[in-house]
Amino acid sequence: MARAGKGSLSSLLLLLAVVLAASTALASAEEANAPLVLPSARAASSSSTSCLDNPPDMTVTGAEAGQTAPDFHGVEAYLTGSRRAHRAIVLASDYYGFEAPKLRQIADQVAALGYYVVVPDLLHRDPFKDGFSFEEWIKTHSPADAAEKVQPLIAALTKEGKSVGFGGYCWGAKVAVELAKTDEIQAVVISHPSLVTVHDMKKIKCHIAVLGGEYDTRSPPQLVQQFQRVLEQNEAIDHMVKIFPRVPHGFACRYNSSDPFAVKTAEEAREDMASWFTKHLKHESESFQFQRAAGI
Repeated sequence: MARAGKGSLSSLLLLLAVVLAASTALASAEEANAPLVLPSARAASSSSTSCLDNPPDMTVTGAEAGQTAPDFHGVEAYLTGSRRAHRAIVLASDYYGFEAPKLRQIADQVAALGYYVVVPDLLHRDPFKDGFSFEEWIKTHSPADAAEKVQPLIAALTKEGKSVGFGGYCWGAKVAVELAKTDEIQAVVISHPSLVTVHDMKKIKCHIAVLGGEYDTRSPPQLVQQFQRVLEQNEAIDHMVKIFPRVPHGFACRYNSSDPFAVKTAEEAREDMASWFTKHLKHESESFQFQRAAGI
């Protein structure tokens, strides 16, 4: 009897060991291969409201260095900087559109660094307005359609000999990612992205920087870290992933101007974006200038 009990105990311990090993292996496999961790549909709907926090004050007026063109290669656009610049940056807005004062201020500041900056109206003069149903509005404002709409503009800038980068905020980040899956642009920067998935990251073809916020409920740090793990597997491109501490969604272009920390963070995000484009656009434009001088 004692011998049988000992054998049963050994079998039980062996069975527990097998179960534990299998569970550990399964957990590791799931962590390595999990394509995406997203909130439930209800949570995702709730987090979309973070995209609408602190809307821009459209009544704010100030000096703008650029001008609005009613038809710039098929779209209305805010243009700033020298048209002779060899590097161009296209900035896609969040849900509030290309007329947001802080977005245009960012464009002017980047243009002052030697870029030609284009802020197209990809929402067709129909930005989101408070009081409307966001769920209904987003159905007719597809980032994928916007990416297709802006391609002729990018092609025109490229034909002029410019190397082109694309920056996107919130909704505009999804537009940037759609374009990053093509061969149209050399580099992208996405700030507090909305609607972007890990599956999107698997298809990126150009250098990409992801700027996230610690308190962002739309693209929380856990999701941004998943972006990083996927990008680390792509040796064909350079990438940067940065999570800014103690800031919510919208920190780069829809910050509180009366909060010194928020202002400083937004400035840092803008500087990071400009540095990324300086790093990855200068070589293409310099190569173009060399080829033109050499008659190649």
